[in-house]
Amino acid sequence: MRKNPEDMKNKENQLEQLKQVMMKKDLPLKKTAHHIVFGEGSANAPVFFIGEAPGKQEDLKGLPFVGAAGKILNQLLQSIKLNREDVYITSILKYRPPNNRNPTIQEIVSHAPYLIKQIEIIQPQILVTLGNFSTKFVLSQFNIPQMQAISGISQLHGQPKKIKFDHYSFVVVPMYHPAAALYNSSLRKVLQEDFLVIKNQLQY
Repeated sequence: MRKNPEDMKNKENQLEQLKQVMMKKDLPLKKTAHHIVFGEGSANAPVFFIGEAPGKQEDLKGLPFVGAAGKILNQLLQSIKLNREDVYITSILKYRPPNNRNPTIQEIVSHAPYLIKQIEIIQPQILVTLGNFSTKFVLSQFNIPQMQAISGISQLHGQPKKIKFDHYSFVVVPMYHPAAALYNSSLRKVLQEDFLVIKNQLQY
């Protein structure tokens, strides 16, 4: 892991400033949410996880992946000798959609610039996209109109792809959302195998 204290402190300050800016904006979903769920983890993280949107528990606590799916994510991280403190975890949307409905295009458009800025600040080696929305969003290179042209997660999971955005390149590893394993136990093994892809990519 990269451990330059001065660099990390600078990134932490940038992330906190970005969070404060976002909290002052009248963004979609803000009025119906309890808390902003900006992100959690290391500002020097080599691995950056992107979900779709906060759920009920995340909204109540203001932290990403703290519900049942979060427990699975923690176990998957431990399976490749990583902890939450080693990675960065966030979602496209920073406020919970009512009743966990799918994000609208306008909501993605409004929230996406903050996710992109988080990625630019942290500059991870690997972006792990959890589920269809985040996979399509990242593999379209953050081009929302092009999202529908991207294949679904069942075809893309576990297959690393290198993409370039502006002057920055990173490896994208698409994965099923950990919540999928709550409803389909066979996907737990698939997720475990796909997490080994992260481990192998980190060794490059």
